[in-house]
Amino acid sequence: MKLATALVHAGTRRDPTTGAVAVPIYHSATYQHPALGQSTGYDYSRTKNPTRAALEDALAGLEGGSRGLAFSSGMAALHCALQLLGPEDHLVLTEDLYGGTFRLVDKLLHIPHTFVDTTRLDAVRAALRPNTKALLVESPTNPLMKTADLSALADVARKAGALLIVDNTFNTPFLQRPLELGADIVVHSATKYLAGHNDVVAGALVVKDAAVGERLAFVQNGIGAILGPQDSYLVIRGLKTLALRMERHQSNAREVAAFLSSHPQVERVYYPGTGGMLSFDVTDAALVPQVLAAVRICLFAESLGGVETLITFPATQTHADIPVARREQLGITDRLLRLSVGIEDCHDIISDLAQALEGRSQPVELRHPTAAHGS
Repeated sequence: MKLATALVHAGTRRDPTTGAVAVPIYHSATYQHPALGQSTGYDYSRTKNPTRAALEDALAGLEGGSRGLAFSSGMAALHCALQLLGPEDHLVLTEDLYGGTFRLVDKLLHIPHTFVDTTRLDAVRAALRPNTKALLVESPTNPLMKTADLSALADVARKAGALLIVDNTFNTPFLQRPLELGADIVVHSATKYLAGHNDVVAGALVVKDAAVGERLAFVQNGIGAILGPQDSYLVIRGLKTLALRMERHQSNAREVAAFLSSHPQVERVYYPGTGGMLSFDVTDAALVPQVLAAVRICLFAESLGGVETLITFPATQTHADIPVARREQLGITDRLLRLSVGIEDCHDIISDLAQALEGRSQPVELRHPTAAHGS
């Protein structure tokens, strides 16, 4: 089955009693036992819920893993994965990553860690220690869109006896399948492209090895950071259109990147050539508040991966927890803006950015399509 087909059929065939095409939403906290010592397979929804199980099975299949786990947020998923490390273990991780990941590792878990440019294998090897237990990689990175050689990193991690954990939020399994490239665990903020509509907060882990999956399921059950049935249903619903959405996100992003690359007010565009995410440096920091105030189609908001185009100022939003000097060193400056390019008509996105960069703020006018374009 091709990936696009598997996405469309995510969650189907889960109710043999009625044949319901849409997966049922099981709003039940507990389940009746047939008899003493017997179970239907479901006992308590913190441990297992039929709607969440449908999502977890779908995610495992899409990433080519042995087990999927759905969480209340992407950070909850990552927190669970990092519970595989003990207090004496060391973590190597991508230097220009999401600020929330930095906060979790540096401010909350206090795991011994080293930030490196994971696009450079020599830097990764130099950062390894005898007690390095895991390598945590974003590819593309957030917000500078650097891409790493995951196969080569998997080889480095394997030789060091470490796990390779890959945040696949930006690319999704439609564009990248890290487990097939040698990774051990894939992390998603399912809030983003997997759900795709800015209406649910969710996270996910998919693991290659079944034994690791059992350990993580034990941690998840113990911590209780599970995704509820309603939100599980919303992510399943989003998965069904992921292939179509990613195609449009990507085609639009390529057009927007080309436009920005030729604009006199833009100094540099960061776009890896795939996916719907890009960042760009404007020539003057004074342009940032101008653009953010003037955009009308693009929405000034945090998050990414929804159908609407979102524009973000990482320095004060997604990466505010990273010290200023460190941000500046990495290139997350007061001139950097990040775009999650949506699925609108790309000409409208480009026109909006053009007027915002030129300071020609105009009220947005959303018209009904003409007869030539509509029914």
